[in-house]
Amino acid sequence: MGFYGFAKAIVTSVFRLLYRIRVEGAQHVPRTGGVIVCANHTKAIDPIFLGIACPRPVQFMAKQEIFQVPVLGWLVRQLNAFPVDRAGNDRGALKRSLTVLESGGCFGIFPEGTRVKSGELGEFHGGTAYLALKAGAQVVPVGITPGYKLFETVVVRFGAPVDLDEFRAGKVNGAVRDAASQRISEAVAAQVQG
Repeated sequence: MGFYGFAKAIVTSVFRLLYRIRVEGAQHVPRTGGVIVCANHTKAIDPIFLGIACPRPVQFMAKQEIFQVPVLGWLVRQLNAFPVDRAGNDRGALKRSLTVLESGGCFGIFPEGTRVKSGELGEFHGGTAYLALKAGAQVVPVGITPGYKLFETVVVRFGAPVDLDEFRAGKVNGAVRDAASQRISEAVAAQVQG
């Protein structure tokens, strides 16, 4: 099972005491190959819900400050997270993300870049589209119930992979990345709305 599987089982048990978790569409996550699970972001614990719901182990970027907290830093590393400097253009984190995808891993991302507490979908940064096109990875859109509270139902809904084929033929320039990002954003919005 490994540490990830063990930790996921424990966290899932605890969270099911605190929330009614409903997972829909998990069959849309390809069982093999590089895949990005791409979700909306309203609360700090959204990555936990995404990790619980996803049928594959998920690797995340996490802000580097978390890794400086003694016990928490060790724990998030064990759960396959790696640091990103959100203040600048962190090429190391970008390379690590590409490596995860090119080696057939599952990468979790919140393309709004920060929590949008209103529940409205914020503007997507182009990084998700760039990674998907550069690594040839599939993108699975995910909607997580916005604004959930303790003991309420939290729905994690996976949609079918986003069709990005028309953007894969040529060079990944700004216009292509933006158009692909818009399509991903629309797919995530559809899952949030149910």
